[in-house]
Amino acid sequence: SNSTKRELLFTFQSIIVLGLLVFTAIAFFFYNDLGIEKGIKVIFAPFLSVVPLLFVLSILRDLRKGFIEGNYSKDEIMKFALITGGSRGIGKAVSQKLAADGMYVVINYHSNTEEAEKTLKEIKLSGGKGELLQFDVSVPAEIEKALEKFSENHPENHIEVLVNNAGIRKDNLQVFMSDNEWNDVINTNLNSFFYTTRRLLKDMLVNKFGRIINMVSLSGLKGMPGQTNYSASKAGVIGATKALAQEIASKKVTVNAVAPGFIKTDMTSDLDEKELKKIIPMRRFGKPEEVAELVSFLASEKASYITGEVISVNGGIY
Repeated sequence: SNSTKRELLFTFQSIIVLGLLVFTAIAFFFYNDLGIEKGIKVIFAPFLSVVPLLFVLSILRDLRKGFIEGNYSKDEIMKFALITGGSRGIGKAVSQKLAADGMYVVINYHSNTEEAEKTLKEIKLSGGKGELLQFDVSVPAEIEKALEKFSENHPENHIEVLVNNAGIRKDNLQVFMSDNEWNDVINTNLNSFFYTTRRLLKDMLVNKFGRIINMVSLSGLKGMPGQTNYSASKAGVIGATKALAQEIASKKVTVNAVAPGFIKTDMTSDLDEKELKKIIPMRRFGKPEEVAELVSFLASEKASYITGEVISVNGGIY
């Protein structure tokens, strides 16, 4: 990429500058050993001093053109992160945290444009960078079209961090559950993981770096009555997380899952918080920001030896 080429050029120029500075020092202090006449030294040594200065000025000029005049974007040296369902709830907190970590966040949303734009505006006001990417995670054709357009708009970049966060609930006792209630949840929560991850995985493997973080649930670990569809979808992602992690670990791409318990978001607003707090050892619902902190860690270099794990953020429910 252009950023890699600039880094190599910068390194090469730095080596030349260092070498010329050393040679200048030799010319100044050991000219007798080099057989340089004193009269020539007066002309020769200052000339050598000017050459490194010109290189330094050249480097500064390149940096000025790039970052001040806009010849190349700072985005090129940022990690790109895609957060599905990234405009509200846990997804919003994750988008904000990764942006604060210095990543360029690509915020996916389905239909609530107002909330998505609000989230992106807040990120930019805080000094972050990013963009919106609208598609329905349950429709493979929409995923392909949106990500293809993203690639065309960012030919020098690729998604290095993927947070599969989008999910829905359609709770019902199984005896009364309709086909649509089952299929919609499975398509949005489980199948979307497959379609989105498959589309982005090749670039991660080729570049030998990637972070895939799947948002699962307490429901996928222990099962919850009235949520056979939701529990099945999240349990499926947990199994896929463990399998995929083993497939690609040697390519320095990690795959982990985060399993929130009861987190205070729009998705849990219909639950009886007062009653449910009684089964939580910490006696409270969690905050989206508390989940985002874990995602931030798993997306970082610090988590490079962690893969195939499911980490709970649930206030102590087991």
